[in-house]
Amino acid sequence: MDSSSSPNSCLSVGSTSPSAVVLLYSKELKKWDEFEDILEERRHVSDLKFAMKCYTPLVYKEIIPCKPSDIKYSVLNSEEVHYIIKQLSKESLQSVDVLREEACEILDEMGHKLRLGAIRFFAFTLSKVFKQIYSKVCVNEEGIQKLQRAIQEHPVVLLPSHRSYIDFLMLSFLLYNYDLPVPVIAAGMDFLGMKMVGELLRMSGAFFMRRTFGGNKLYWAVFSEYVKTMLRGLLKARKILSENFGNIHVYFGDPVSLRSLAAGRMDQSPYNLVPRYIPQKQSAEMHAFVTEVAYKIQLLQIENMVLSPWALTVTVLLQNLPSMNFDALVAKTLWLKGLTQAFGGFLTWPDNEPAEEVVQSSIFLHSNIASLVKDQVVLKTDSGESEVVDGLIFQHITLLTCSAYRNQLLNIFVRPSLVAVALQMTPGFRKEDVYSWFCFLHDVFSDEFIFLPGNILKDFEEGCYLLCKSETIQVTTKDILVTEKGNTVLEFLIGLFKPFVECYQIICKYLLKEEEDYFTEKQYLAGVRKFTSELLDQGTSKCYDVLSSDVQKNALAAFVRLGVVEKKKVNNDCILNVNEPATTKLEEMLGCKVPVGKPVTAKL
Repeated sequence: MDSSSSPNSCLSVGSTSPSAVVLLYSKELKKWDEFEDILEERRHVSDLKFAMKCYTPLVYKEIIPCKPSDIKYSVLNSEEVHYIIKQLSKESLQSVDVLREEACEILDEMGHKLRLGAIRFFAFTLSKVFKQIYSKVCVNEEGIQKLQRAIQEHPVVLLPSHRSYIDFLMLSFLLYNYDLPVPVIAAGMDFLGMKMVGELLRMSGAFFMRRTFGGNKLYWAVFSEYVKTMLRGLLKARKILSENFGNIHVYFGDPVSLRSLAAGRMDQSPYNLVPRYIPQKQSAEMHAFVTEVAYKIQLLQIENMVLSPWALTVTVLLQNLPSMNFDALVAKTLWLKGLTQAFGGFLTWPDNEPAEEVVQSSIFLHSNIASLVKDQVVLKTDSGESEVVDGLIFQHITLLTCSAYRNQLLNIFVRPSLVAVALQMTPGFRKEDVYSWFCFLHDVFSDEFIFLPGNILKDFEEGCYLLCKSETIQVTTKDILVTEKGNTVLEFLIGLFKPFVECYQIICKYLLKEEEDYFTEKQYLAGVRKFTSELLDQGTSKCYDVLSSDVQKNALAAFVRLGVVEKKKVNNDCILNVNEPATTKLEEMLGCKVPVGKPVTAKL
């Protein structure tokens, strides 16, 4: 952070200041905590001794130990489940006994069977596996100490970022390592279907939930009561073991007090007027508070996300396909390292190691994706086979895998990048016009990225501040001007986010050619993939990112929100219908064929 910056002042879009730049908004750079490699000790101590150690974790001072069978009994006999069963019996004419039996079956499917023996088995197995596949597992000690204190004083809910399926296993392993209580973990039903693994996970503390159950009142009642009861009580195959996945960093952030966040915000008195077991519709005030907390937690997770050198390297490669000179790649990766750190990225980079070795080791570590051939780095987009997986050829799978690594950087750059794209779209340099395009892009892509609702001006200020800090732009009273050396940064940022604009344009074009008046989400996903594959085969588009099901689903959510697609329920199924005028207008706005309105009216 610049020493001259003040965190309390900001940039105003309509500023009348005569100064060349009115930017005092700043962002604290994250300082590295002391990280400890927990595998170092594991490599010198018997795994069996580690698994069989005396395990007496400190727990919340008011917790009452509760067996899985006690939880099941408590849920089945709770007033809420009794109430829902009686209501459903009246509505469906099914007997109370039949519905109670169904509730028992749901609990048997859902419930955990936490056993110390299973935890010790996983401790032994995971210790061996992690030592084999990881070079280091680094944990911030300060975060662990804060967690140890918090667990003794408060009920604690852990919210991993879920960057991979290994997250919940790693979390349990770490807590066992530090003699902290192993958590019960909400897991998807897909894990339960895995032979033996599902039951082992259940015995190590996993409880299983269906991905969707909003319309099933009994399942919702049993699930919510099960979670409340616990809160009150507070590989691919063998060849994976021969691979090296490098280092993994686990960052425990500062504990967040829900009680403190709610202080002065939530009035609990209305909830005291109705028995707790009767389901109540969430008030607008409660919904707004829960939504705000969810956004803040996600932003904290993004802030604490540790980035690796490979994320930088692959991002550079994707902007220089099909290959790149190794020395040029190293130079550009170093340049991006500086920009990432200047923009507040939490980056791990080996100390006292030449940049060439860092980049080269990253390439070797990801040899299934990229290779160094003589002095050229190339992505492996040709397997020599014509195998198709889920409608995707090998080339597309490789590129989408690279995009997944690149996407780790997106939330660091999203605000300055949207300013950069807005600058490119704006005919001229007027600050007000750039802000209008920024608001339009911010609105369209709010399902792709995490933006705190009602914070759009501050997001614009942060984007402008970071671009000014990197000497990319100058902000005057009325204009935003690009500096002589700013084009390099703008070109990179536009290249980073332009694919999303192109993705949404392609999906708009697909929707406009959709012949069916009504279609399902499944038909939409298959149709977009087929339409995109044809464009890629014809060479009329190089935007492979639109093949990502995440992009397709996020775009659909955005289109429904913007009124481009109408969604309605018919016979318990959701069907979609295209609003052609709105779709045409959005496609033209994304292509800069028509102007956007002023910030207040820059919506479809």
